[in-house]
Amino acid sequence: MLMIRMARFGAKKKPTYRLVVIEKERARDSRAVEVVGHYNPLTTPATIKLDHDRISHWMKNGAQPSDTVARLLKANPVPAPAAV
Repeated sequence: MLMIRMARFGAKKKPTYRLVVIEKERARDSRAVEVVGHYNPLTTPATIKLDHDRISHWMKNGAQPSDTVARLLKANPVPAPAAV
């Protein structure tokens, strides 16, 4: 089963995270299928960059978000398309 979860990167005491699509049984920082976003909690306010198109693609194909990723997705909904 595929999951969308966070993988920790960065230096000691200075974490940054990548939102990745990965097999549920794999370790936190092992090789991911695809990177679909970035999260930096140390900036004020926290920096969140999400690829909503790819996230929705993976969720339509059965990937489940972790609790933390679901919270981030709820706080940062898909932006409405610009009117032309």
